[in-house]
Amino acid sequence: MHTRSDNICMSGRTESSSDGYIFIVNPNSRSGMGHRIWNTVRPVLNERGIRYRVFFTKYQRHAVRIVRELTSDGKCHTIVVLGGDGTVNEVVNGIADLSKITLGYIPTGSSNDFARSLRLPTDPLKALDNILRPSRYLSVNIGVLTYDRNKKKRRFAVSSGIGFDAGICHEAMVSRMKFLLNRLHLGKLTYVGIALRQILSLTPGKITLVLDDTRRLSFDRAYFATAMNCKYEGGGFKFCPNADCCDGLLDIIVISGLSKFKLLTLLPTAYKGWHTRFRGVYTFTCKKAAITGITPLPVHADGEPVFKQAKAVMSLEPEKLRVIAVP
Repeated sequence: MHTRSDNICMSGRTESSSDGYIFIVNPNSRSGMGHRIWNTVRPVLNERGIRYRVFFTKYQRHAVRIVRELTSDGKCHTIVVLGGDGTVNEVVNGIADLSKITLGYIPTGSSNDFARSLRLPTDPLKALDNILRPSRYLSVNIGVLTYDRNKKKRRFAVSSGIGFDAGICHEAMVSRMKFLLNRLHLGKLTYVGIALRQILSLTPGKITLVLDDTRRLSFDRAYFATAMNCKYEGGGFKFCPNADCCDGLLDIIVISGLSKFKLLTLLPTAYKGWHTRFRGVYTFTCKKAAITGITPLPVHADGEPVFKQAKAVMSLEPEKLRVIAVP
């Protein structure tokens, strides 16, 4: 059953009692793991007599369309995502009004950086129990990527970057290696293997970074620049150890001026967040970051590829999203 606090949205209006929970399920996440996990979650919901509706995603950006239609009624809803970071990204992009949504998350992806950053349970039944009996919430910032000469926008929950890390995301989306490793429960290794190949083929270039429309910085041999809303990206890389998705700020990381060999030796330390101690790693905080390259570069939002761009702007939505957290 819902607790009283579960029926009140951030604006103070009461959630529609006929809705119950809305589950957005990506059955294909982690090579079919999403479907299997839903089959363990569904009996628990039925046994407890929980009111819910479930929608299965069938193609890329399907969740955006589903959630946009569901939330366009102006009412408060509790949406539970069963999928990976990509599914979270699509759901966030479909929400009409962030202030009227409560989000629960059952992570089933290969990266799960959103869950890792918020310290959410990865065990499906523990995650479900936490959602059905919520006692704590977080007001989470949602980022906005603006690109294509300011004509297009895309929200992000975890991070958005340009350059090397986005190149990894682009390749991972079409990688057969990711599919095979996911089936072996070794999905994280996908990003390691692709990262090695990307480093060998990448030529670092000049980028310009403008923070909050006032501070201008240039980097001559930059590999990538990323705006982090959360601490982790790419399956556990702790790129910005001090990032806090509730503090109203983006944390920016730029890696520049290193040889490829040094970059190769540096990346493993990012799993612990130790990379920030080394020369060539620059971090900043801001509310808005404009990143410009001399040529179009790969861009991503929560690991979801965006066509190559010469400029990308990252900022924050004025409204926050309420997320069910652990006690």
